[in-house]
Amino acid sequence: MEARIATVNRKTKETAISLTLNLDGSGKCKINTGIDFFDHMLGGFARHGLFDLDLTCRGDLAVDSHHSIEDCGIVLGEAVRQALGDKKAIKRYGSFILPMDEALMLCAVDLSGRPYLSFDSQYTVPMLGTMQTEMIHDFFYAVSYAAAMNLHIKQLSGDNNHHIAEGSFKAFGKALDMATMYEERLEGSVWSTKGVL
Repeated sequence: MEARIATVNRKTKETAISLTLNLDGSGKCKINTGIDFFDHMLGGFARHGLFDLDLTCRGDLAVDSHHSIEDCGIVLGEAVRQALGDKKAIKRYGSFILPMDEALMLCAVDLSGRPYLSFDSQYTVPMLGTMQTEMIHDFFYAVSYAAAMNLHIKQLSGDNNHHIAEGSFKAFGKALDMATMYEERLEGSVWSTKGVL
């Protein structure tokens, strides 16, 4: 089995990002975006998806967290797309309902090659640490479009904003892990009636 590892670098006037993702890792991560709460969320994603993630971002945080978080989403999505290669013999679909104390979060993924985000979560505070809560939507939007994946995130219950956010990232890790797993019965073909993903 070939290693499914991708390294993506992106540099703009607003951010400089270096990211390496191993889809077949063990949940090891080294993350430094300058946004502690975002680092915590990405750590939960990597650990619970069993992805190895090495990410460094230097962004214009004197403005706010927007550019850094959105661009990290773009780079992570691109790394997922590159690491998957031709997508032969992957399960393609993954879903998970994750309890985080009183919060219950659903995430479903289709690695279809068609980008789409359906996001249904309610945040009652504007910030979690130094991260704007509205950026959670924008992060997942960037990931879904850069990876060309169909991504649904839905809050089934929950009151604590930290739990809702953390449950979303962990559920995404679990669902993506399922979708990227190999299905031996496919014998090297892609799981699509079209013959391509």
